Amino acid sequence: RHRDHEEAGPAVTAMFRSLAGRNYRIWFAGALVSNVGTWMQRTAQDWIVLTQLSDNNAVAVGITMALQFGPQLLLLPLTGLAADRFDRRKMLMLTQGLMGLLGLGLGVMVLTHTATLLALYGFALALGIVAAFDAPIRQAFVSDVVQGEDVSNAVALNSASFNAARLIGPAVAGVLIAAIGSGWVFVINAGSFLAVLVALRFVDPAQLAERVRAGRGKGQIVAGFRYVRTRPDIVVVLCMIFVVGTFGVNFPIFTSTMARVEFHQGAGEFGLLNSVMAVGSVLGALLSARRDKPRMRTLVLAAGGFGLACTAAALAPTYWTFAIVLMFVGLASLTFMTTANALVQTTTKPAMRGRVMALYMAIFAGGTPIGAPLVGAVADAFGPRWAIVVGAASGFVALAIAVVWLVRYQRVRLRYDADSRLHLAITHAVPVVGSRAALRRELERDETLADRSSAV
Repeated sequence: RHRDHEEAGPAVTAMFRSLAGRNYRIWFAGALVSNVGTWMQRTAQDWIVLTQLSDNNAVAVGITMALQFGPQLLLLPLTGLAADRFDRRKMLMLTQGLMGLLGLGLGVMVLTHTATLLALYGFALALGIVAAFDAPIRQAFVSDVVQGEDVSNAVALNSASFNAARLIGPAVAGVLIAAIGSGWVFVINAGSFLAVLVALRFVDPAQLAERVRAGRGKGQIVAGFRYVRTRPDIVVVLCMIFVVGTFGVNFPIFTSTMARVEFHQGAGEFGLLNSVMAVGSVLGALLSARRDKPRMRTLVLAAGGFGLACTAAALAPTYWTFAIVLMFVGLASLTFMTTANALVQTTTKPAMRGRVMALYMAIFAGGTPIGAPLVGAVADAFGPRWAIVVGAASGFVALAIAVVWLVRYQRVRLRYDADSRLHLAITHAVPVVGSRAALRRELERDETLADRSSAV
């Protein structure tokens, strides 16, 4: 890692320190191009479902999201094991190539005017199945490319890349939809996957981290669940992610219905809302990249901030005030998601990381089949503003989960120091008995106990 820093030339700031490594620079560049195409496709897909294939039906958008994210939950036992057992670089080349082909097929269908709502549901399901394998492999691949204390920074920069694409993609998609139609947006997205394939081709396998792969014996799938069960700190993060991921991160429903139904705007204005929210998301990811390590208190504050920002969005009186508030929604949501992701990745045993990240992604995205149709139904029955209120409630519930855990199990209390400043403090250690003693020994072997204590 130090040789990479020297070869990078000018000193890399703390915020971008992971880019000092050659492999990560290549991977980052390819992923950025592909992410732009992915956000273009998502914007076009949601728009044609809402305006062309249904009569402004938010439930149809919710069903599309459910089909696209549901396989992450259903295929969880297989996807995590695949991430821990097989060569992640080669697997990513396979999954990214398949997603490119699916995007091309959807584009051809739209361009030839043969697209139907049922057919689009089928493409969404197929894309969801491939993405179910791609997501945990892609998440765990970061720790193959970047090691040590830079993993947290790389996770944050990945989020920044994803949301920089989210800033560019929807705006470009809105213009292209109006100018040349949605079909070409899907074709362009298919081409963008070539950037990832080229990047993976030039990533040097010799510089990737050595790792212990999961064996072929029985019990490998169950071992991942058993490991998480002995980690209450990971369990509480997963509970928070489930609540917010299921009921809060339904942004396509929020932005499309507010733009179309509440403010009577077109495709360009819909794309602009996504881009404006991405400004806050990029800022949140970059601020996370500056931190030396993820902390639980950051996650708690981000959950509360997300609830407050969504409440303000639901009350926004005009299109432009709604757009401004979306920046804060993006800031809070990305801080929350990036911190949760980094907390799980950096404190998980390397041999279990693929299975744990598969569980993480399944809980985060797998709740969408439950939440998206319900939130869409709320938008149809009571209006888009009440759908956003549901999102706000998810942030406050996640905040409550974290506070209860910190107070009850970590003995965290508010205290005043000598300068009368309010701060969080651990009043005394929780007794370690039974299975908790085994947990303590496991954590000490992984050298994560000190990080977890300071993360509060």
